[in-house]
Amino acid sequence: MDNRSGNQFLYYPVEADNPKPKKTQKRSTRALAMSVIAAFAALTGGAIGAGASLVAFSSMQAPAPVVVNNTESVSWVTGAALAASPSVVTLSVTSPNGAGNGSGVLLSEDGYALTNSHVVTLGGNTNDVTVTAQAWDGRVYEAEVIGTDPTNDIAVIKLQGSESFQPIEIKDSDELNVGEPVLAIGAPLGLSSTVTQGIVSALNRTIQVASSEVDNGDGSGLRFWDGIGARPINLQVLQTDAAINPGNSGGALVDQQGRLLGINVAIATSGSSGNIGVGFAIPANTALRISDEIIEKGFASHGLLGALVTDSVIAESSFGSGAEIVELTPDGAAAESGLQPGDIVVLFDGDRIEGSGELTAAVRAQPAGAEVKLEVIRDGQRLSYSVELGDSRDLESN
Repeated sequence: MDNRSGNQFLYYPVEADNPKPKKTQKRSTRALAMSVIAAFAALTGGAIGAGASLVAFSSMQAPAPVVVNNTESVSWVTGAALAASPSVVTLSVTSPNGAGNGSGVLLSEDGYALTNSHVVTLGGNTNDVTVTAQAWDGRVYEAEVIGTDPTNDIAVIKLQGSESFQPIEIKDSDELNVGEPVLAIGAPLGLSSTVTQGIVSALNRTIQVASSEVDNGDGSGLRFWDGIGARPINLQVLQTDAAINPGNSGGALVDQQGRLLGINVAIATSGSSGNIGVGFAIPANTALRISDEIIEKGFASHGLLGALVTDSVIAESSFGSGAEIVELTPDGAAAESGLQPGDIVVLFDGDRIEGSGELTAAVRAQPAGAEVKLEVIRDGQRLSYSVELGDSRDLESN
């Protein structure tokens, strides 16, 4: 991160030619094979669309209100925006070496709010930041970073103020359907209180991103091991065609009643930095589980299967592909449950698994100690196992 200011977001390029269509399946979970061309944007100057510099709060006009000029033609979009916008804030993040902006979602009357880890760490470059939050009515508050979870790119901040804030209502994200209407609310390109409409275009998607890993200086920074060094992380996400752009990171994806469905986290691109109708959000259930642990304990736990896995193609099978166990950790959760090297995991708690990235994301979205059910293919037979996941922090102590 240099001294230029910018909007924080993740980008994923997509090929001009579509890959071969995948087989019809009950739940779409194929991981996106997307390399990161710009892990975090530092957009400067230029016209909106190519990029926009961060507008400091000191000179920013109050956010545009949700305007209703004709009550006889009010749509669900207007109603959802009116319900959810008071719970969405615009964030300005600065450090001695850089600056950025994003969005946040209020969780409680006393000011706790959700956002992305990459927003409040300026893309993982620092944990020495100053965060300022602007509410929908233009009021500005200092905010404290309570904790970050780079594994799922979630962070919790707390607005400092005596006011009673309006928390957002929550919907169970496990009840979502493909095609459900949604709104994205945030500050794309620094434009506060912006609302865009779309649908849930896919569920149970897995994307691979550059980790917003933060070294806290005391050895507690989360480490990812692949035998060589740090590697990207895998996120379980919702996919939407609602227009989201740099600055929407950490903002709300809501339903027709204005209830939170997810936290906007990333967009796919085709060579440009703007929206092409493919955006991603961390499901509300995952984000809230993590935020609750951060608020209560100061950190979020993550499940650990205790197995080295790789992608696998299953010949003459209705599954087609899965995650093959290559090696087991002695006394790990997988070994203790009876799993064996060569087993191909095809279902994780009922969700289809089509590769190692999907299995890793599914495991790390669970808390340590969670009880999950796995289905595997072994020697052509389909077997079921109940597994009590370990704690990913055990990796850091080794």
